[in-house]
Amino acid sequence: MTEANGNEAAPATGDIRVLIVDDQVLMRLGFRMVLEAEHDLTVVGEAGDGASAVALAAELKPDVVLMDVRMPGLDGIAATRQIVTADPSCRVIILTTFDLDDYAFGGLRAGASGFLLKDARPAELMAAIRGVAAGDAVVSGRVTRRMLELFGERLPEASDGVEDDALVGLTPREREIFLAIAEGLTNSELAQRFFLSESTVKTHVGRVLQKLRLRDRVHAVIFAYENRVVAQG
Repeated sequence: MTEANGNEAAPATGDIRVLIVDDQVLMRLGFRMVLEAEHDLTVVGEAGDGASAVALAAELKPDVVLMDVRMPGLDGIAATRQIVTADPSCRVIILTTFDLDDYAFGGLRAGASGFLLKDARPAELMAAIRGVAAGDAVVSGRVTRRMLELFGERLPEASDGVEDDALVGLTPREREIFLAIAEGLTNSELAQRFFLSESTVKTHVGRVLQKLRLRDRVHAVIFAYENRVVAQG
């Protein structure tokens, strides 16, 4: 395994390969200790700045990148954009000390699959990593709705006729699911609203994302507002 500091590390054995990016050595060490205690997670490298993160992501091909945003040189948002552009299968989780700040939102717009506060509990961190590795997004319905409340003024308002153009190709049920995703509903909430099993909901969500060529449900929400599919309340 290669690290930004040049030190060698033990061979990777876990199923999910993780790259840690943070300019604070102690923060990286803390994340490493927590992750390496899990049998299915392996830290394949560390980087202390965005440029190193981009280089290591290209070299090591991690499944998930834990990305700090405020770093010297290339920041986490720019690094996220470059990593995701080069390898769309790589999932990035933005790490921030501020709940729902410009950096977190910018990271999502750059292609991250979610964001997490640095003081999140270990169980939350593990669930986030495993979730994005499985193709989910790490932003709860509550957080999604709050994000749109804070930044909705940057997005266009709904107008007649745009919805049909944006959602062409979706079945009526898929359209209903998509609009509910845009409200920030979780899979369990979708299941309750439409009287479906969660497995059926997951199937519908997967088809919606595939047809609209979206990475995950977070970007489905952003897509909905940017394309004026739903009005900002």
